[in-house]
Amino acid sequence: MSEQHEASAARTEHHQHRAKRRNGLRGAVSVALVTALAGALFTANARLSHGTNERQAVDLPGLQANEDSRRERLANQVDQLRSEVDALTAQQNAQSGIDWSSAGIAADVAAGQVPVTGEGLVVKLDDADPNGPRPAGVGVDDLVVHQQDLQAVINALWAGGAEAMMLMDQRVISTSAFQCIGNVLSLQGRRYSPAYVVTAVGDPDKLLAALNADPAIRAYKSWVTAVGLGWSVEERSDLSLPAYDGPADLTYASVPEGTEILPGLVAAAAGSGDADQEDSAG
Repeated sequence: MSEQHEASAARTEHHQHRAKRRNGLRGAVSVALVTALAGALFTANARLSHGTNERQAVDLPGLQANEDSRRERLANQVDQLRSEVDALTAQQNAQSGIDWSSAGIAADVAAGQVPVTGEGLVVKLDDADPNGPRPAGVGVDDLVVHQQDLQAVINALWAGGAEAMMLMDQRVISTSAFQCIGNVLSLQGRRYSPAYVVTAVGDPDKLLAALNADPAIRAYKSWVTAVGLGWSVEERSDLSLPAYDGPADLTYASVPEGTEILPGLVAAAAGSGDADQEDSAG
């Protein structure tokens, strides 16, 4: 019995030893596998970053500052290119005998090609105080100036005979477009926070009458009274608007086939050419 007991004990000890070896081997394999995966991840990350430690800014103010700087550089390039286009246009005019610049100052003003000064109105819209008193059922969305509010003001001023207009610090022309995201205004690559200012050059009385007659503006004024949205109209005689400095290319609009562009100028140039030929023939 003693020999059988010793044999049984020896087998038990042997099995325990083998189990420990298997557990140890499994642990070693697990550690090796985790180490290999970690190494693969580090290698992939190093390849993606090209072996550098540079990291891109993820804070929104930093990104906005970078985009503003890039926009300024591009704006300078646009100014340079515009100067080249003007020089080439003048050269082409001289060769064709047609002076397109004689279309008149009104055309230049309407296209925003020149800065203007004069009398008119300055309209300011602003968000309401979020901590101020408000009627029951009024939400946060009712306390901010919306895109349609600005559009109503701009459209009413055009309808009232505005000869030139500016939104914030940028000239507005027929192809200008803006967008409001929340209470942030985006216009031609620049972003603005309220208060929003619309400046229009024209007859102040007619401009004011157009504002007062517009239904959308009357609706906005009702919210001015209800929740304290900002609204002010100032008549000024010393307004100064810069020239438009954004792109003016048309993407979706085109002149119908067969339509003459500035036919009066072309006819005048043709008549002048005929007269020159008659003089030389005489």
